[in-house]
This record gives sequence, C-alpha cells and structure tokens, in this order.
Amino acid sequence: MTIKKAISIACTAALATLSAGANAQISGGVVKIGVLTDLSGTYSDLAGSGAVLATKMAIDDFIAKEKPDFKIEMVSADHQNKADIASNKAREWFEREGVDTATELVTTSVALAVMKIAKEKDRIALMSGPGSTPITNEQCNDVSVHYTYDTYALANGTARAVTKQGGKSWFFLTADYAFGQALEKDASAVVVANGGKVVGSVRHPFPGSDFSSFLLKAQASGAQVIGLANAGADTTNAIKQAAEFGITPTQSLAGLLMFITDIHSLGLKSTQGMYLTEGFYWDLNEETRAWSKRFFGVQKKMPTMVQAGQYSSVYHYLKAVKAAGSDDAKKVMAQMKKLPINDFFAKNGQIRDDGRMVHDMYLMQVKKPAESKYPWDYYHVRQVIPAAEAFQPLSQSRCALIKK
Repeated sequence: MTIKKAISIACTAALATLSAGANAQISGGVVKIGVLTDLSGTYSDLAGSGAVLATKMAIDDFIAKEKPDFKIEMVSADHQNKADIASNKAREWFEREGVDTATELVTTSVALAVMKIAKEKDRIALMSGPGSTPITNEQCNDVSVHYTYDTYALANGTARAVTKQGGKSWFFLTADYAFGQALEKDASAVVVANGGKVVGSVRHPFPGSDFSSFLLKAQASGAQVIGLANAGADTTNAIKQAAEFGITPTQSLAGLLMFITDIHSLGLKSTQGMYLTEGFYWDLNEETRAWSKRFFGVQKKMPTMVQAGQYSSVYHYLKAVKAAGSDDAKKVMAQMKKLPINDFFAKNGQIRDDGRMVHDMYLMQVKKPAESKYPWDYYHVRQVIPAAEAFQPLSQSRCALIKK
C-alpha cells in the first residue's frame, strides 16, 4: 500500500468517525417533532390543521436553507382540548416514539399538563396557542417556551386601549378554565390601573354554545364594555348572540383574544371598530405577506398569530438543535435562549429565563367594510407595543427560575 493511499484511507476513516460522533448526539439520528393541537374543536380554526401545516413548512424550509446532517420527522395528534388525552399522548410520544419536542399545545390546561411530562422526561415543550401567564410564572420550568402571546400582553393592549377610549365600566364574560380566569384577572388589573372599574363577571362552561343567560346578566349590569375573556368559537358565538339580543348598539364588546379567522367568520360589518391585540398580521410587510401567501396557497385561509408563531418556534428550535449538535433538552434550550429570533414573525425576539419569548405586539382596530381594499384586508395597525412593554417584566415574575 502506498503512503498516499494509506493517508487517504486514514482521512476517510477519521471523517466517518467524526460524522458518526456528530450523529450520535442526535438520538436515533432523527429529530422528531410532535404537533399536539385541537384538530376538531373550539380552537381548530385558529390552530389545528394550520398549525400542522406551519410545522411542515418550517421543517421543509429548514432542510432547504440550513442543510442539517440529521433527519427531521413530524407527528401530529388531536388533544380535543382535554388535558388527560394530551398527557397520555405526550407520554406515549416521549417514551415510545422518540419525540423530542411537543409543540403548539393550544388550551392552557393542555399546556400545563404537557409541560410537567416534558420536564419529567427531559424533553421540550414549545407553546404557541395557550395564553395563560402562569405558564411562565408559578408553573414555569426550564424545558418550556411560551412563544406567541399571553394574557398579560392581550390585556396590556386591548383592555388599556378600550379603557382609555372611554370604556370605564366593565363586565366580563369568561371561559371557566385557567385561560379565561387568567385573562379576566390580567384585564381587570389593566382596567383599574387606567381609571376604570369592573362591575361584575360571569363564567361560562368551556366550550360553550348557548351564551344567552350570561349575556343577559352582562346586559343587566349596565356596564359600558362587555369583556370577552374567551377565544375561538366561544368568542364568535358570543358576539353573534349579543347582536341577536340587541346588546351591541348600547354596550360595547371587547374581544380580549380574537384572531383574523374570527374576523373573517363574523365579517367586517359585525366587527368594525373593534380593538384587538395580535402578535402577527399577515399584511404587515413584504416578509409577512410572502410567507402568508405560501400558507394561504395550501390552507386557503390567512394564518393566525398562533400558526405563524408555530412556524417560527419550530424553525428556531431546529436552529438550536443544529447549533448544539444535539437534541439533548438542556443543550438545546441553552441555544434557544442564546440565539436571537429574527424572521417574518419577530424581530429581535428573545427567550428569557422564565421561558417567555418576548417580541413586539400590535394593537389593531378592525376596518369598516368600505376601508377594506382586498380579501383579508381587515386591520388598521393602531400601535406597535414594544416587547419591553407588551410582556410582564421579570421584576414582577413569580417564576422560581428567576433570581430576585
């Protein structure tokens, strides 16, 4: 054997060893992403199949642009907005199917349940759809990321704007579970801080369909504003029934969590003038339009902030896996917190030690029908709320991971 050939063989063997070593850091040689969402219920329009599509887009784009040396797979399941179903599926994914991260997790009860299992199994939970602030406060852990929005940011936008516009007395119609309760609490604090008052509240079952008795209580309260501390089909049904009862001409409705799909469903005639807070709007700029039109080409609907946030969170996760050279939860989380987020969804976004991804939010006002110039042209951007103002400051954090 010649010296040249021997050197060549040695180099090839060394490269193979290095490659094997790198792949060995990825369990099974595959990064597996689980999308656990509401595919059939109250939140299926704002998350659901659109979140699954957004995940697939993120994976495809990452492979095309970043050229990873590991395989990426996706699985998905319908949690039906039930914590027990979500818990069982997450445990099955982590223990038997090699899933590295459970993502989306719309519905706070689902998110809180899956977070605990992710911590137990040393996997990562990425949350785009759930909203409650306890996720990054009392219930925080070091393997969870709350990505798109939360009830503090929603209240800071919508409740503040409506109160400052003269809506000083509020009555809350609240979904009776963790998310609705957190949203009512956060919005009430903002109303009072801005010179308003809360005259009452009522809680409806989740999910709900008949809001008549609850709306009549809200009407009898005489409040200027009926704050809807719910989301998805609960919100759209409450708005429709409020119009049927003749409530809206004399009292204002404040949708504390509304999505562009809700506006599309209800129509501009029914929603014109309403304020809402968003983490994303498809028509903000060229980047948001380009991505959203790709999404629309498949889904036939413009994306919600949950679906756009899902793409961003998955892509950021994959970048962190590549940077870490591993799918180990602690190593990946360290990279996720280290790397800034700059994409169509967020500029200069950052994941804090409490797991909160902070980024700018937007106060929107729904256009009048005559102001809309093309399909899905629904919002005026009334205010950009800087990240530092939109989300709860760390000085107020109740997360055990934050050193005071």
